[in-house]
Amino acid sequence: MLLTPSVLVGTTLQSGFKALRELPMLVLVGVTGVGKSTTLGALGALHTLGLGFQALPDRREITDAVIFDGEQISDRAKRFERTAAFRKAHPGGMAQALEQISVALKPPILFDGLRGLAEVTHAVDTFPLARFVALDAPDTVRVSRLLGRGDMFDAVHTKTVQTNSSSSDASALELLHAIDGVHAVFSHAQLAQLAALPQAPSEIAAKVSIVVTERQHYDPVTVNAFLKSLPSHRAVVADTALESAQVIAQRIATWWRT
Repeated sequence: MLLTPSVLVGTTLQSGFKALRELPMLVLVGVTGVGKSTTLGALGALHTLGLGFQALPDRREITDAVIFDGEQISDRAKRFERTAAFRKAHPGGMAQALEQISVALKPPILFDGLRGLAEVTHAVDTFPLARFVALDAPDTVRVSRLLGRGDMFDAVHTKTVQTNSSSSDASALELLHAIDGVHAVFSHAQLAQLAALPQAPSEIAAKVSIVVTERQHYDPVTVNAFLKSLPSHRAVVADTALESAQVIAQRIATWWRT
């Protein structure tokens, strides 16, 4: 199956295509709201310096095509369920999906992105020429970014929170405290801070629910610790709340050339 004229999914190579494992590749690692798209935009502005990365379809597109067999699923909770089921059969998750991809692109290749320790360790072992950039940000910052970006794929249509009040009467703080697993991710003070944001309580709760669910499936703390343990030429970890996208992009450009 051709994802694009230059990107092929399948185990049989065609003339003019090479398997990803044979090519230099820059892989972004990070969960929702850490600033991958902004960093990619800043990195794209550096093309005049000779960083001509050729981008693969992103994680969402490959998930839709390979894992969901072309089915369009916008609800984030349902996407988590389906990808979790895929990982039970394929522990390497998206990294195993990438093993099925060959390309007719001039390297270096760019992929956005991997999540979770199992995916990243599988990719490190499977793609010897790949190098990894992990982006991170505090969870409260991630929620604020989700609230501000207006992406339809940030929707949660399933019922994720329950309170003793109707959803129209419940306060944001009530809704947040009712989210399953929320106290393992956010402190009481952080929840109060998020509840004070100007968006509708249901909208705040939906974005917090996304962050909590992602943390349950893909723990960035263990991922970043693993990447930091690799030789310096293979991985970089950056906090987008502490450094601008332009600074991080320049760091990536300098590191890639070493």
